[in-house]
This record gives sequence, C-alpha cells and structure tokens, in this order.
Amino acid sequence: MAHKILIVDDEPNIVISLEFLMKKEGFEVAVATDGEEALAKVAGFNPDLLLLDVMMPKKSGFEVCEALRADPARAGLRILMLTAKGRDTEVAKGLAIGADAYVTKPFSTKELVAKVKDMLGVA
Repeated sequence: MAHKILIVDDEPNIVISLEFLMKKEGFEVAVATDGEEALAKVAGFNPDLLLLDVMMPKKSGFEVCEALRADPARAGLRILMLTAKGRDTEVAKGLAIGADAYVTKPFSTKELVAKVKDMLGVA
C-alpha cells in the first residue's frame, strides 16, 4: 500500500510541483491550501507524512503542527516543514513544537524526495 502524503501550502505553483513529484514517486497525495483545511484533511485522509508550509492563511504551519502534536492519535504522523524562513530561530521553533524535519525554500526536489523517503522508511 502506498504511503499517504498531505501537501499543505497556499502557493499554487509549489502545490502543483510537489503533488506531481510525490505522485511520480508512487505516493498517494492529498492537498490543503490553508491551516484549517489541513487539520480537516488529516482527519479524513489520515496521511503518513505532512509536507507543511509555515506561512499560510487561517492557521500557520506552526499552529497546525502544535495542534497535531497535541493529539495522541496523531503520534505517528511525520511532519516535514517547508518554509522560505530559514533563519535558525525559525528552524529551532519548528523542531521545538514537534516537526520531524525542516526544509527551506527553494529546495532541491531530489533532496526533498530523499528526505521524504528516509522519513517514511522507504528504500
């Protein structure tokens, strides 16, 4: 069974490219374009991994991450935060609130795929 990835980003071009990339790698993919939609989609889609943007409308990636980490039923969910904010303080905050990994934009698609596969234990 394919691993499920939820892409959460409000930038259409990034969503399109990430969705294409992850589907090409054989993952089942769903998309949310803001933090509130992300939380609703997690409940219905039950992803294995979240590709989560930080700067979004309604709820930030940080708020989404905190909400998911507060839910014991989501303990196994892997969260990879994607952001244009690559300052050390932003990275530290993301990791402190429970993100499993942090990738800054622009990113190498090859490196991102490798990171996702590593986080999901896929060869």
